[in-house]
Amino acid sequence: MRGFDAVNRHVGNAVAWLTLGTVLTCFAVVVLRYAFNVGYTWMQELYVWQHAIVFMVGAGYTALMRGHVSVDVLYVKMTSRRKAWVDIIGTVAFLLPWLVILAYTTSPLILSSWSIGENSSQPNGMPAVYLLKSVIWVFCAVVGLQGLALIARRILFLRGHNIDAGTPHMLEPDEPSSVERA
Repeated sequence: MRGFDAVNRHVGNAVAWLTLGTVLTCFAVVVLRYAFNVGYTWMQELYVWQHAIVFMVGAGYTALMRGHVSVDVLYVKMTSRRKAWVDIIGTVAFLLPWLVILAYTTSPLILSSWSIGENSSQPNGMPAVYLLKSVIWVFCAVVGLQGLALIARRILFLRGHNIDAGTPHMLEPDEPSSVERA
């Protein structure tokens, strides 16, 4: 569990630098095009690739930090124990099966791309498109590992362990009721 967190923390910090690369590459494309009337297809594709990698590979880090969109209308009003159960059931019933289906259904596309050594369909575009397509599998891996870590963390919480209290992915123990305090 902590190992999955560490992997996603390091991966997230590393791919975050690609946001700077995306901005700089996009800036260079604009300056070259409008100031010098020069355009490079590979450079235009490069910033799209960088942007895609940030979102796909950084998704596990975002899950670790509880940064994905959620419907909190009911969740925020639940007890910590109920939240733990919702997280476990949601991850097992929805997230993990969806990741398996995504990895399985995209496998023919990715394997075909690797088998032909697919490059950009644009003249002078980026080579090795198969590497970009493989990022789908990386996405499934990092998000799946974080989902497993979440399940393990919630099970420990339900068993009375309060590990890593205060981090974004942890549940805080509920306030004792007036009956329990007496």
